[in-house]
Amino acid sequence: MKKLVLLLLAACAATGCGAQSAAKLAASPVAVTQAAPAAPAPAKDDTLTRIRTLIGTPACTSDAQCHTLPMGAKSCGGPSGYLAWSSAKTSEAELRALGDSLKEQQRTANDASGMMSNCSFVPDPGAVCKTGICQLGSGAAALAR
Repeated sequence: MKKLVLLLLAACAATGCGAQSAAKLAASPVAVTQAAPAAPAPAKDDTLTRIRTLIGTPACTSDAQCHTLPMGAKSCGGPSGYLAWSSAKTSEAELRALGDSLKEQQRTANDASGMMSNCSFVPDPGAVCKTGICQLGSGAAALAR
């Protein structure tokens, strides 16, 4: 989280953001590429907890069982990161619904707060089965567990 705040501050300084905007970013609970969305704490935390509980340990026996879930929403559009999950254990419909809910919570919070983003595209890293657990592919923009 601290690393991302520093990245945001550096991006803001490079683009000429005012000091007030930089302070707002530093105080924000949102990390642009790795943290949970910035919805009101109870709703965001509840939805994120439900997603992580539903995914649990994403056990797998083959790559075909491993998938990615886009998480959150950057203010410029697109997800802020991804989580790996296993279709061997998890209901896709329920998981996608929770992911959509989290995305809308962050969009609403971004709009309400004037949240800024680096607007960089976060590609889907894909997911693979390694040692019986689905993991994000290389170069992954993962959400910290």
